Amino acid sequence: MIDSSDFRFAKITLTHGSGQMPAIGFGTLIPDPAVTRIVTGDALEIGYRHFDCAERYRNEREVGEALQAGCVAGGIAREDIFVTTKLWNNNHRPERVEPAFEASRDRLRLDYLDLYLIHTPFAFQPGDDLDSLDQNGNIIYDHGVTLLDTWRAMESLVDHGRCRAIGLSDIGLNELAPLFESARIKPAVIQVEAHPYLPEPELLEFCTEKGIVFLAGAPLGHGMKSGPLEDPVISSIASRLGRTPAQVLLAWALQRGTTLLVKTTTAARAKENFNISALPQDAFDEINRIQTRQRLNEVMKTGVPGFIPRVRST
Repeated sequence: MIDSSDFRFAKITLTHGSGQMPAIGFGTLIPDPAVTRIVTGDALEIGYRHFDCAERYRNEREVGEALQAGCVAGGIAREDIFVTTKLWNNNHRPERVEPAFEASRDRLRLDYLDLYLIHTPFAFQPGDDLDSLDQNGNIIYDHGVTLLDTWRAMESLVDHGRCRAIGLSDIGLNELAPLFESARIKPAVIQVEAHPYLPEPELLEFCTEKGIVFLAGAPLGHGMKSGPLEDPVISSIASRLGRTPAQVLLAWALQRGTTLLVKTTTAARAKENFNISALPQDAFDEINRIQTRQRLNEVMKTGVPGFIPRVRST
């Protein structure tokens, strides 16, 4: 359970890995490279020490440049920041895992990674294209590799000291449970969509029992309209406590024992999302009673993520 005395600087020690992961992370799914550099630097200055990246976001280089410059300017040591990135679906073949990892590490300008995640449990046709498409524009899946095959290659990265922990993103309990049992190095973290409309209680219970950190990758519901941010219960609590709906949702996520990621393109919103304090018990319980159930990103069904700007070929 996260110590609620000061959420801003709370950390969780990884059971299946080394190091401590800050409970509040900054997500870098930002399409504009120039904005990526600025906002990542702002987040570091505000106090964020956990940064979540991905090959699929196409901006690891900009994140790395911002972190390097910000750490030098602020006198921040490498061991004081926690950096995650992710293996994309076209690199699930075991022989492609290490080259993909090294390319990401190089773009991020880091000697090691704190956490490396399998972005989704779906393998796409291997190759240079992030999304391998057939003549009809449909994803070509690679049925010649299993998730366990890919995981074995991930384990070798830890064996050789290249990353301190490994895990998975956008995975459900039905896929996670058998992998956990077969894994030599257990998943340290899973990153999934989670918010009051999708609390994932069974998955959270499994993670708690097995010592896996549950990382809520969309604690605000992806910011979608008619989502948790606009829920009348959340709005009422925010008004009553003098907080923003985002601060209420983020506090709820931390109090239930998950860690979380926030994403924004402005320093003001980054500050708001970092300044989180515990909710009164009655407010926390009120949120737990919300009955709406809705998944907002269907990536778990196809491996194709929503909310990532597409670059169309001409």
